[in-house]
Amino acid sequence: MNKLLAALIATVFSAAVFAQTTPAAPAAPASAAKAEAKAEKKDVAKTEKSAAKGEKKVAKKSSKKAKKAAAEDKKAS
Repeated sequence: MNKLLAALIATVFSAAVFAQTTPAAPAAPASAAKAEAKAEKKDVAKTEKSAAKGEKKVAKKSSKKAKKAAAEDKKAS
């Protein structure tokens, strides 16, 4: 009976110790995933920035065309 109790107690302690240990292998892929997410976020920001520049250029060109048309209408009048 004493041996059985000792074995059960040892099993409980070993299970608790095993549950506390952290595996080292999954930590590296998590860092890689984090780096990949950071790079993706950077790409999205870059794309948004270039899209905003493109919209700004289009707006600028259209305002120049409108001014030019207004000037021609003024000359024609």
